[in-house]
Amino acid sequence: MSNILEEVLNANRNYASTFGDKAKLAMPPARKFAILTCMDARLDPAKFAGLAEGDAHVVRNAGGRATDDAIRSLVISYKLLGTREWFVIHHTNCGMETFTNETIRGLLANSLEPSSIVSGAWKDTGKGPGSRAGEFIEWLPITDQSQSVLADVERIKTHPLVPANIAVHGYIYDVATGRLNEVKQAKPLTSGSGRSG
Repeated sequence: MSNILEEVLNANRNYASTFGDKAKLAMPPARKFAILTCMDARLDPAKFAGLAEGDAHVVRNAGGRATDDAIRSLVISYKLLGTREWFVIHHTNCGMETFTNETIRGLLANSLEPSSIVSGAWKDTGKGPGSRAGEFIEWLPITDQSQSVLADVERIKTHPLVPANIAVHGYIYDVATGRLNEVKQAKPLTSGSGRSG
C-alpha cells in the first residue's frame, strides 16, 4: 500500500469514528446553492464560502469552467435537488493560464508522462509514446480571468436547460488573500431567451 493510500484511509477511519449526526443529512443542499470552481488544491470552498457538510453543492474541474458536464451537474442540482443560486468562481494564478490548446496537445502527442515548466515554458520531461487524441479535446485554457468568468456565466445563463430565475454570480478567488472578488460585468447578465422559471 502506498503512503498516500494509507494516509487517506487512516484519515477516513478517524473521520468516520466521529461521523455522528451527519448520517441524518438530507440529500438536497440545505442552503440551496451551488458553486462551480477550479480543482486547484489551494481552493477550499468549505472554508472560503463558510460551508458545512450538507450546505451546498460544489462542482469542480480544471479552471472551474462551464463545460457540458459542469452544466449537467448544475441542472441536476436545480431540477432534482432544489438549488436556486449558483456561483462561478475562478481564481488568480490558475494553472489554466499557463498553456494553450496547442501546447497541451503537443505535449500529449509527444509523451503521456508528466511535463514541467522549464525556463517559463512547458517541456516534456518524459519519454514517449504519446497520443494525438488530445487534438480532439477543447482544453479551455484561460487568457483573462474576468473574461473567462464572464463567458462561463453567460454560457450558463443562456443554456436552454437553465431557467431564467436562477441567479448566477461570477467571482475570482484571490489565492494571495483568500478574498472573493466580484466580476462586475457578470452581474447584469440576464437570460435573453425568454425562458420562464
